[in-house]
Amino acid sequence: MTFDVKSAGEFPRALADGLWMLGNYFFNLYFVQGKQAGALIEVGVSAIVDDVIGQMEAVGIVPTFLVVTHPHADHVTGLAGLRKRYPEALVVAPDGAREFLDHPKAAEGLILEDGRIAEFLESHGIRPGRPPVDEPPSLENCLTARDGDEMDLGGRTLRFIRVTGHSPGAVAVHVPEIEALLLSDSLGFRYPGRGVFPLFFTGYSDYMETLDRLRSLEPAVVGPAHQGPLTGIHINEAFDESRRLAMELRDKIRKDPRDPDEIAGDVFETYYRDEMTMYTEENILNCAQLVVKRARE
Repeated sequence: MTFDVKSAGEFPRALADGLWMLGNYFFNLYFVQGKQAGALIEVGVSAIVDDVIGQMEAVGIVPTFLVVTHPHADHVTGLAGLRKRYPEALVVAPDGAREFLDHPKAAEGLILEDGRIAEFLESHGIRPGRPPVDEPPSLENCLTARDGDEMDLGGRTLRFIRVTGHSPGAVAVHVPEIEALLLSDSLGFRYPGRGVFPLFFTGYSDYMETLDRLRSLEPAVVGPAHQGPLTGIHINEAFDESRRLAMELRDKIRKDPRDPDEIAGDVFETYYRDEMTMYTEENILNCAQLVVKRARE
């Protein structure tokens, strides 16, 4: 079984009162509209910026805030294009995200991934609206979102939840009035109907605790950043699957006596397929090495 981009439906799509999903099958961005302000949760990659702008214009919504959920390339390289179109919008990013992007090694990887993703999307019929980025985005002077912080949009509240285990400087966003949870990559990288790549890059225990904390909110709508969203019984099923497969992968790695690089090679071969091939091989091999390292800690 392979993925079907057309089955994702139309974009933009209303998910709840005051909540829209924007983007495309591969990149899901979410817009929360209150009486006084609106917030775009996730900023995606450069290749989808123009589509997202067109979708917001079609609905008649304008972001007061641009929320970066974490500083990985596929969640931040769309920022510059969105800031240029909406110069009055305030950027909100998690505590620690700016430091991650300021690291000397970050720039090259961000640029490479943004270019690779643009090529991948075009090969699947999603034509980029602009060239890939040639420099990393800046989070200078952004507003900092910390665990428990709240932002009142007017009848809609953004409640920021620090999430750990996947990336430094990461948050999920809970909108309690509509029971929506926009959790970025916290469920892992989902291949709908075909499994999940557990993404515990910074810590296995933290990753599992994050899953449990987010599930305890009992959301009615869950918005992952890729191949989402989830509603109804599919929400608990997704949390169950993500937790089970993370545990199975960790246990398998811990029982394997081979050299870590050999194990990482197998992890790479297992998960570098279908939607995951939007990223460079070097990136996902590095991800596999991180998973092996965290599993053995």
